[in-house]
Amino acid sequence: MTTVRWQPNRIALPPPWPVPPLPTAVLRGMTGRCPACGQTHLFNGFLKVAATCRNCDAALGRARADDAPPYFVILITGHIVIPLLLVLQKLRDPPSWQLAAVFLPMTLLIALALLRPVKGGVLGAMLGLGMVPPEPGPE
Repeated sequence: MTTVRWQPNRIALPPPWPVPPLPTAVLRGMTGRCPACGQTHLFNGFLKVAATCRNCDAALGRARADDAPPYFVILITGHIVIPLLLVLQKLRDPPSWQLAAVFLPMTLLIALALLRPVKGGVLGAMLGLGMVPPEPGPE
């Protein structure tokens, strides 16, 4: 008598919503639209993701971007602000209070302006790469 070992079904089923190409999904997410269909809003508030798309039923709320968007925003903001700060410091050598008066608000505005598009882009990348699990069905 031979022993039969159970093997799980490893065939990945496609999600029930449309999955666009990666660049399309990222651009749609960056513009605040549903990455799957591009028809409805991705966000319900400033950064709160809609639970599902009203048009294509994509499970947008199940995508967990977590700390990736703030990390990318810090990275991008630093690459914009620090070179400007160093160039100004080298050319003019203003007092520290003037540098702080210019660059602290600039840093805050750049970070706030980038946070929503970057989060949308990360969510679009997750959906385009198939990293958003579908809603669990009835057991």
